[in-house]
Amino acid sequence: MNRFLEMQTFSAVVDAGSFVKAAEALGLSKAAASRYVGELEARLGVRLLQRTTRRLSLTEEGQVFYARSKELLAGVDEAEMEVTSRSAAASGLLRINAPVTFGNLHLAPLWGVFRSQQPQVALDITLSDRVVDLVEEGYDVAIRIASLPSSTLVSKRLASTRIVLCASPAYLAAHGTPRHPAELADHAVIAYSYWSSKDEWHFDGPDGPVSAKTRPCMHTNSGDTCRAAALAHQGIILQPTFLVGGDLAAGTLVELMPQYRSLTMGIYALYPTRKHVSPKVRALVDFLADALQAVPW
Repeated sequence: MNRFLEMQTFSAVVDAGSFVKAAEALGLSKAAASRYVGELEARLGVRLLQRTTRRLSLTEEGQVFYARSKELLAGVDEAEMEVTSRSAAASGLLRINAPVTFGNLHLAPLWGVFRSQQPQVALDITLSDRVVDLVEEGYDVAIRIASLPSSTLVSKRLASTRIVLCASPAYLAAHGTPRHPAELADHAVIAYSYWSSKDEWHFDGPDGPVSAKTRPCMHTNSGDTCRAAALAHQGIILQPTFLVGGDLAAGTLVELMPQYRSLTMGIYALYPTRKHVSPKVRALVDFLADALQAVPW
């Protein structure tokens, strides 16, 4: 008794609409295909197919079993493809998209290491803070920093980063240290243009969520520019620890209101599909997951 072959044959008969076509697709005789489906029905104790001289149709039980069979068979295919892709050599052009600041600070030093491990892979790296369409624009992998990964793509979490409110000691000495988010309206703020909430910043405080409307003295689409302005004592910024973690450790920037927490965001590698993942994509995702598992920030 071969349960897998019974399930495979049954699914093929439903897909093809006939025993003859299913048998041809599987390399079986029509008699063998019919026997496998008959043995499956006998073992389950239910009729899965209604057979007439003109057509086949699924019974209610057959519809349920067919749906589950397709899922299980797809899982087997996926497992085989994953093992095959892991054992095959990575080669060819790999197109990667990543955010500008994160790409320069934390990914740029890794590309040489990856190439030394995968010399047959050529890299085409584009840095952009715009959310690209992987399929339409032809990228193999995108690195994204977000609260949640895209639901339409396959994602692998590589690391996380906390968004912190901070300013320089000199700015705070001159203008005072805010104790509550509502006080941000009275301070110079350097705002990052790509925040989805724009100039209204959100925090989780001891008593629940708090929103603060700010009046920025500067807008910029660059996290590096936000950081530079803060280091030049120009105001308060809300930026990720992967960018300002070193400044906080050195004391050149000071975290404000730590009891009011902003977002913690995941850093993900995204690729279009879980099926037929190429060896070069799998090699990169595994490499980045390993390289970023103990991040300094």
